[in-house]
Amino acid sequence: MLRPGIRRLRGLRLLGFPPRGSPGCPRSVCSRQGEENPPLSAESRWKDRAETVIIGGGCVGVSLAYHLAKAGMKDVVLLEKSELTAGSTWHAAGLTTYFHPGINLKKIHYYSIKLYEKLEEETGQVVGFHQPGSIRIATTPVRVDEFKYQMTRTRWHATEQYIIEPEKIQEMFPLLNMNKILAGLYNPGDGHIDPYSLTMALAAGARKYGALLKYPAPVTSLKPRSDGTWDVETPHGSMRANRIVNAAGFWAREVGKMIGLEHPLIPVQHQYIITSTIPEVKALKRELPVLRDLEGSFYLRQERDGLLFGPYESQEKMKVQDSWVTSGVPPGFGKELFESDLDRIMEHVEAAMDLVPVLKKADIIRIVNGPITYSPDILPMVGPHQGVRNYWVAVGFGYGIIHAGGVGKYLSDWILHREPPFDLIELDPNRYGKWTTAEYTEAKARESYGFNNIVGYPKEERFAGRPTQRVSGLYETLESKCSMGFHSGWEQPHWFYKPGQDPGYRPSFHRTNWFEPVGSEYQQVMQRVGVIDLSPFGKFNIKGQDSIRLLDHLFANVIPKVGFTNISHMLTPKGRVYAELTVSHQSPGEFLLVTGSGSELHDLRWIEEEAIKGGYDVEIKNITDELGVLGVAGPYSRKVLQKLTSEDLSDNVFKFLQTKSLKVSNIPVTAIRISYTGELGWELYHRREDSAALYDAIMNAGQEEGIDNFGTYAMNALRLEKAFRAWGSEMNCDTNPLEAGLESFVKLNKPADFIGKQALKQIKAKGLKRRLVCLTLATDDVDPEGNESIWYDGKVVGNTTSGSYSYRIQKSLVFAYVPVELSKVGQQVEVELLGKNYPAVVIQEPLVLTEPTRSRLQKKRWKGQNLKRL
Repeated sequence: MLRPGIRRLRGLRLLGFPPRGSPGCPRSVCSRQGEENPPLSAESRWKDRAETVIIGGGCVGVSLAYHLAKAGMKDVVLLEKSELTAGSTWHAAGLTTYFHPGINLKKIHYYSIKLYEKLEEETGQVVGFHQPGSIRIATTPVRVDEFKYQMTRTRWHATEQYIIEPEKIQEMFPLLNMNKILAGLYNPGDGHIDPYSLTMALAAGARKYGALLKYPAPVTSLKPRSDGTWDVETPHGSMRANRIVNAAGFWAREVGKMIGLEHPLIPVQHQYIITSTIPEVKALKRELPVLRDLEGSFYLRQERDGLLFGPYESQEKMKVQDSWVTSGVPPGFGKELFESDLDRIMEHVEAAMDLVPVLKKADIIRIVNGPITYSPDILPMVGPHQGVRNYWVAVGFGYGIIHAGGVGKYLSDWILHREPPFDLIELDPNRYGKWTTAEYTEAKARESYGFNNIVGYPKEERFAGRPTQRVSGLYETLESKCSMGFHSGWEQPHWFYKPGQDPGYRPSFHRTNWFEPVGSEYQQVMQRVGVIDLSPFGKFNIKGQDSIRLLDHLFANVIPKVGFTNISHMLTPKGRVYAELTVSHQSPGEFLLVTGSGSELHDLRWIEEEAIKGGYDVEIKNITDELGVLGVAGPYSRKVLQKLTSEDLSDNVFKFLQTKSLKVSNIPVTAIRISYTGELGWELYHRREDSAALYDAIMNAGQEEGIDNFGTYAMNALRLEKAFRAWGSEMNCDTNPLEAGLESFVKLNKPADFIGKQALKQIKAKGLKRRLVCLTLATDDVDPEGNESIWYDGKVVGNTTSGSYSYRIQKSLVFAYVPVELSKVGQQVEVELLGKNYPAVVIQEPLVLTEPTRSRLQKKRWKGQNLKRL
């Protein structure tokens, strides 16, 4: 039962906070110990030129200014429209944690905490950093599985993390009701920091190293110039900048609109509650660890001698500030709050009182309800933006305090060294495109907020806002037959179900309802013929008098001859794999480039940037939405397609990796003899509006051969057996092509000095420290997904990259990076899955030979037998 003091807060209009230092006021708002206003002399300066202009003075923008200046960049200028920390920073709860379910975002969290630990000593500014650790609470068996899943994805990182028993949890947090608690996920070093003081310390550091922080200095206009620089207009005058970085928080959309961009961001209202002094808390001899009750969907930490807890409501109850999307942020809004709404969060308040009973006797003295900015998937948008030269973003931070330090360092390194320091494509602003409407953004932000604490399963799907306008011509035909996955706005079949099979979305850490149907699809491709919708591929047309020179500069492979295709990789200057594409030379100087759905604009931005930088005379066109793609694969694929075309598809005439323009059932297609399954097959590129007719013609023609559909889950199993690498898993900006086993695609002896060539020569000369290997392992009802830990002799020695069940050998199959000395065929290691180590062995790859290889060996054997007869 709520005390009267709590009831009195119902409907209370909260317009601001009490004076600084008022009892019980959160440290993140009231106990400011950093400098509030820097010396006037530092802020009265103005520059006409800047190397980098950062727009926004929250913790993220100030962190970037600090890191750029500290790294030696001259003329770093930060422009803030009102005052530092205005926006979402000043009222944040300030939580800091090493934990993140994503792999590379762990690096961001790790760097942030290590920076915050030493920032006070470096700058002389108190930051109010508390590190009592944190515990995530599991009250259901599936949560325990989730903790085990997360542990195996953490062991190969530097982050400290442990699963602890209920007894240890109670020892660390003696105020808990332990009735439902099964386990905890514990991160030492976690805690909370005063966001205001943190920002002021970063600001002091930025000034120390030479950055100019100017405020109030609202940006009124951004004008791009033909040479790639920008004119930045403010009431103080104009400034010429070599690059601009939008770090404007919930004003980021307004900044984007100045240059014609609609950033998919939306402010949501987040509330947290502060109590008065609680005697039981005051009596404790050490600070309580931060608590996260995942089923109750709230966080809780000690605030002086009371408690602070913040819930995440369901998507039905949470509130989106949609008026800001339609009408803009109200002028002058900076350090204001929204009216509190206790009723909206009451179920979470009651869950908190059940878990921490002393709350039942506590008075709530404050409810903070402020705006935070969400992207559709809750992850920030960080990096250069495709289609606009020298425009970078650092926006959409739902958890800006823990991300600020690491993102500042990450962006600084990228800007200074022309490539990201490690892979973070999940934060790429170019993961969104024109299909990302305001309606979609709101639906997804609402979903993401409500799903803050749901179980994080492998192969997770989220369904709000779907489908977008980006559906292939087969969507209506296939949607009732399959489980669709979401790929950069597209709907694509993951797996198909038959009558009598469970069609539902049943996520699990174990094998689930898709396991048997995927096995059937696997057999379909291996024994007969299957059709797959590959329309989400990113597709670019490049032509012009310098097209060959540009591609020779971009790609480590040679340029294919006219009428042929090859697999090529774009490398970073340091020799890492930035992208993998297929390059088809369609006619002299005209090329079709194809990449994965998740890297469409990521790759296009790189290509466009290099074309402009090198002054190449080329035309680059993104034709992703214009073309549909059907893949036809399996031993009968030639027989089926031959019925529909007059073009000779025989092996001697239409060779592997050859490309031709032809008609299939009188529909114009670009046909490439290639298949990610490794079986005989073609990819058919055609007008998107022709997809349904082309599909129907192929399916009708293949009835005698037993043709059927297959999805991406089966394709993944097939490509793993053929040892085909996947960008984003086996290779990315964390790996070089030599350790990834891509030597056959890298031509170090080609005349062109492609990007990364010299770095790769040095890597090769020094020798590799690790290699990608293929492992088989016998499990029970769980299969590797990727990013699990590899053990040897009681120590973690590497990590998996992707995995699947092999329906061929009825064992699990996985790619993994291991030290070179453990990479020999026959080497035994262990793969950790859900808290158990399974014996695994390095095998000779591929497990299954590709169809072209099998055909070539068969021809050799045939020739050999004929020679013997002679």
